[in-house]
Amino acid sequence: MKKVEIHPEAVERVKKFTINDTQLGFGKYMSPIMIQALYEDGQWQRFDLLPYGPIQLDPCSKVLHYGQEIFEGMKVFRHPDESIHMFRPEMNARRFNQSARRMAMPEVPEDLFLEACEVICAYSKNLVPRRLGESLYLRPFMIATEVGMGIKPANQFLFMVVASPSGSYFSGDAVKVYIERDDIRCAPGGIGFAKTGGNYAASLNSYAKTIKLGCDQTMWLDSVEHQYIEEMSGMNFFAIIDGKVVTPALTDTILDGVTRRSIIDIAIAEKLPVEQRRLSIDEVIKGIQNETCTEAFLCGTAAVVAPVASLMDKDGSVYKLKDGQGKIGMQLREKLIAIQAGRAEAPEGWLHPVRNLDF
Repeated sequence: MKKVEIHPEAVERVKKFTINDTQLGFGKYMSPIMIQALYEDGQWQRFDLLPYGPIQLDPCSKVLHYGQEIFEGMKVFRHPDESIHMFRPEMNARRFNQSARRMAMPEVPEDLFLEACEVICAYSKNLVPRRLGESLYLRPFMIATEVGMGIKPANQFLFMVVASPSGSYFSGDAVKVYIERDDIRCAPGGIGFAKTGGNYAASLNSYAKTIKLGCDQTMWLDSVEHQYIEEMSGMNFFAIIDGKVVTPALTDTILDGVTRRSIIDIAIAEKLPVEQRRLSIDEVIKGIQNETCTEAFLCGTAAVVAPVASLMDKDGSVYKLKDGQGKIGMQLREKLIAIQAGRAEAPEGWLHPVRNLDF
């Protein structure tokens, strides 16, 4: 395994870094160090731990013109014994490379991806929060840095990992969801399953409309029939229908969320019936009206689980969930948080311990 080159100035920077604000927020503060690696001549070059700072790009770098980039989002937790653990990072590494293949970018070998993430965690160990629900959020990403205006896959890339001590993203309030009936986020055969900026950029115009209408999240339907629920702009969707935990089955237009998979695994372990299938918006609305759909919730790395209070349709109709606080969803959330924080036994392979480095 290649090792990460540790730059002394990065170590000195992190030794002196403190955060006095108790309100961490999400992405408000950054660890003063970062991982950086260059891909050229068909292979990854040295991985470096450097002081956090700006990156310099040529104005004609392909990422700026053709959007060739990918990223991941993952969390690191402090346990009661002060040990530090990454949560299911192997899944992030595999999804990162799945995104890379779709975007014509080089894969980062899984051992190198995990090593880079572990090193920035180890040197940021004093910045991992202690309060339940808080974490060190990692953002690995890759951009095309080859210079040129020609439309073709780049052959030079920059891989980086930055870290942010973050508070709980979940405010405790149930969210209001707007059903997007007109615009689409992605289409079959496209890049909907890849974690790339274009997916999120495509959702922003509708999100602005969502906020203007007094809602919090946009619900995206399939691009063919405009009938089947896919996901929110940054989270997966679940509904409790006839006592079953129901979520849209994965397709190439739905992101394979790590939190989604974890919620499904926990629900199965808790003996709750789980269905992954096509789920139409009409079925959900009808279920809300006749109270067979009692609750719904969203899940993602940042928010973990957020209950849905209501759905708003294009004509202004509002459908309120019977259980707007999401009893089952919140039970699953609390179980997941307890596992992440080391307060409940974790399934095998879910927690990746970060080695302790003295510096």
